[in-house]
Amino acid sequence: MSPLPDCYCPTDGTRVPGSTLTWCCPLCRGPLDLDFAPTPAPLKSLTGRVNSLWRYAETLPLPSPTTSLGEGRTPLVELRDGISAKLDFLMPTLSFKDRGAVLLAELALRLNPERVVADSSGNAGTAIAAYCARARLPCTVYVPEGTSAKKLEQIRAHGAQVTLVDGGREAAAAAAREAADTPGTFYASHVYNPYFLHGTKTYVHELWEDMGGRLPEVIVVPVGNGTLLLGAALAVAELHSAGFIDRRPALYAVQSAAVAPLAHAWTEGATDLTGVTAPPVSPTLAEGIAITAPPRARQILRAVRDSGGTFLTVTEDQIRDAQRDLASQGLYVESTGVACWAAVREGALGTRTAVVPLCGAGLKTGLAPA
Repeated sequence: MSPLPDCYCPTDGTRVPGSTLTWCCPLCRGPLDLDFAPTPAPLKSLTGRVNSLWRYAETLPLPSPTTSLGEGRTPLVELRDGISAKLDFLMPTLSFKDRGAVLLAELALRLNPERVVADSSGNAGTAIAAYCARARLPCTVYVPEGTSAKKLEQIRAHGAQVTLVDGGREAAAAAAREAADTPGTFYASHVYNPYFLHGTKTYVHELWEDMGGRLPEVIVVPVGNGTLLLGAALAVAELHSAGFIDRRPALYAVQSAAVAPLAHAWTEGATDLTGVTAPPVSPTLAEGIAITAPPRARQILRAVRDSGGTFLTVTEDQIRDAQRDLASQGLYVESTGVACWAAVREGALGTRTAVVPLCGAGLKTGLAPA
């Protein structure tokens, strides 16, 4: 078995051996990145490979999966001229989080912890619970009060223990981080653990393959903790460095107007949330991106800026209308998962080509009330 690559802190450069259960920088307690710069395989060499995200083996930090549920390779469907949707709600646990969760489960198997903990507003928790069940690893998921009952039901169905935490998404994360410091614990964090980002980047590798070796002018992604956006930035960099694309697409980050700390910081011209007074938050239908203090804020803002992209926000009415519009086209998507379509369906991109992700199935939350 090949050795695991080391991790490092993108803020202060502290290095962490890849074979440990250390989940954050020992100095600043920030999230870690992976010392891993792969070269993707040429397009023609992908023919005949396994029909899952593991077909991009050269770009993944872990080989030979044992916990795969066939995740990845989701359809690309046109919504209107120039704008297509990638149906990531057709994953095994009905959300895009499976892309990163399978990498975390594979890593946990190699590290052999006594227990796995995670925190989530729902979709990441269901994905971690499912892949831990596949790996026969005991799992506890910390979720905020108010999480969709259907998501809680799904987590429990996979055999994970659910711990409800008073307060919002940050309160659940704080409880999980406290548990993660217990010896023998693997923190399956979709925010702090860089393996998750190397799973979500396969979203863009699939786009590149399905579009015949090119990418759209704009990749639109919902942003709470930014795991799909940062994964997309990784994949774009890999494809560009290999000479497989000659133009990097702009990354458009979408937040709910009710909880939009990054969009506000962007408008202020800030490079981080530090020192920026965020506007008051309010309840939102987009519960999956209702994150007031994303730990990777600096990286998210830099990735959007470096790509020539921008931030967009959507109102609750736009979310409701977009969910019903997609349903009228045969696509039943949860309220968080329609945020990107809500942001661009009325012409925000002009004539540029774009892809939006439909990240979670409508059955997870139901139809947003009118």
